[in-house]
Amino acid sequence: MVIKLTGKILGISAYYHDSAAALLVDGKIVAAAHEERFTREKHTSEFPHYAIRYCLEEGGVKINDLDCVAFYDKPYLKFERLLETYHAFTPQGLTSFISAIPVWIKEKLFMRKMLKDSIAKLGNGKVTFVFPEHHLSHAASAFYPSPFEEAAILTVDGVGEWATTTIGSGQDNSIKILRELDFPHSVGLLYSAFTYYCGFKVNSGEYKLMGLAPYGHTESKQTKLFKQIILNHLVDVREDGSILLNMEYFNYATGLTMCRNEKWMELFGIPRRKQESELDQPYMDMALAIQQVTEEILYLLAKTAKKLTGSKNLVMAGGVALNCVANGKLLKKNIFENIWIQPAAGDAGGALGAAYAAWHIGQNRPRHVSQGNDAMEGAYLGPEYGTDDIKRTARKFNAPNTHYEDNGELCKVTADLLEHGLVVGWFQGRMEYGPRALGNRSILGNPCMPDTQKKLNLKIKYREGFRPFAPAVLEEDIAEYFALDHPSPYMLLVAQVHEKRIKPLPVDYHQLKMYERLYHLRSDVPSITHIDFSARIQSVNKRTNERFWNLINAFKQKTGYGLVVNTSFNVRGEPIVCTPEDAYRCFMRTEMDYLIMGDFIFDKKAQPQISETDDWKEKFKLD
Repeated sequence: MVIKLTGKILGISAYYHDSAAALLVDGKIVAAAHEERFTREKHTSEFPHYAIRYCLEEGGVKINDLDCVAFYDKPYLKFERLLETYHAFTPQGLTSFISAIPVWIKEKLFMRKMLKDSIAKLGNGKVTFVFPEHHLSHAASAFYPSPFEEAAILTVDGVGEWATTTIGSGQDNSIKILRELDFPHSVGLLYSAFTYYCGFKVNSGEYKLMGLAPYGHTESKQTKLFKQIILNHLVDVREDGSILLNMEYFNYATGLTMCRNEKWMELFGIPRRKQESELDQPYMDMALAIQQVTEEILYLLAKTAKKLTGSKNLVMAGGVALNCVANGKLLKKNIFENIWIQPAAGDAGGALGAAYAAWHIGQNRPRHVSQGNDAMEGAYLGPEYGTDDIKRTARKFNAPNTHYEDNGELCKVTADLLEHGLVVGWFQGRMEYGPRALGNRSILGNPCMPDTQKKLNLKIKYREGFRPFAPAVLEEDIAEYFALDHPSPYMLLVAQVHEKRIKPLPVDYHQLKMYERLYHLRSDVPSITHIDFSARIQSVNKRTNERFWNLINAFKQKTGYGLVVNTSFNVRGEPIVCTPEDAYRCFMRTEMDYLIMGDFIFDKKAQPQISETDDWKEKFKLD
């Protein structure tokens, strides 16, 4: 049955991780946001009450105005996969089965009623629900907002209902799935198994594993041995990029852990690393080995997508599409002329994709394709707070500040602070959708100072010292600093720092210990140059974010460098800040030097202390 829709569609992702909501009106994105930003619970799986409420308010839409609500996957298909998997692996997995099945029988089999009851708390009105498949939601999130009229579509993640990888074709307003790889064989779950074994948290620590990989020794016998073990014992990689996992070594299908630790210990000769324990070279080499294997699989999948579609364009989504190192290398292969990656490529982006699927599939309506521009508006799709909101926060905390009438002057003052090595919280405009802060909820630093990276990690973000930071660079200046001739607006491409920026290295550089390599002066922009001389790049376009562009340009006028360090405005374990109050609390609980919110500058030295009784994780209550 085709449901004829006239204009307003709410998309939802929930109940696994990274719950979110998105609103389309007449096929255009009005608003999109992660639930975690409102509840302050990172990667929350809860129903996105607050994100939905925001989206509806932003669009001036009530529940009874909605044509439909689109949920990002099909619960019955997922339940079918669960039952068939337990049956296939019986008698293994009894503990997991006993844990999972009651929840499904009690709640998730009645998803439509759960959704209906939750929506009813937000307003009155009869709502129609539609349920696109998980990977169709990913594919729709990648293709429909892309700048292409036609494209090959590659979606790669852990698992949806059955699919773990799909290759599709997008034409005008339609999507066709051409190939599918099914559970338990999954590139995303393979990578997550190594995330788990290297001592990081699954579904959030994959970034850490990717950041750790460059510390591995590319030419070492250990790295090469680890890679061969992976390819000989864990995964069979086929020529078309499809894979078969040896499930004797994995536990995620029916167990409560990702892999069988004893068997991995026998294979690799090292035990599973305990969280927060010291990182030794074998784990760095292991991270590099699985990163290399993942890159090779994505390359083969892209070649197959090219062969099947003949398109010059590729769009990507799914959690594995957030592997920006692999994306950068894929771009260099020149299989496709153009690559576009959904900035909210993970499950949060499924909310937007579900709404797009509901709007286009079977509706025979034209897409909104802007010449050369995507429909994401820089991913600035979240809440915006004005002068009055900032003033209220300042009054609440009795926080001294300086107001600037002229934005140009504000940018000059901020650039001067950065030039002197001070760290600045930068809170402007609409909040970003997706896992990256792109200049509206950011912490900024001077890329030219060698200690910026260390200061940001240890004194402000309170996270592992090995993790790299990204540059935000004027789009027109990319080639001055990086071996990249392609915009990277969503911080989803890694490229090498330009060779003219690299400083001479000691002969024994690659034999140095981890932090000796990390703190060695590698370039004239050391705080954004990773130890393999790469950087995860965000290019800033004046049309998309004029304020951020103006700030970076002001920094360029002072220093000659058209880039700054840009990291998300949060501390370890917390979501990116959403409100002025979130920003002020984070500012006061770190060693940030200044906070710029809108046209106001807050100086740390002038601020009163926040009472320790203030609840940093205070939850908002529904009315």
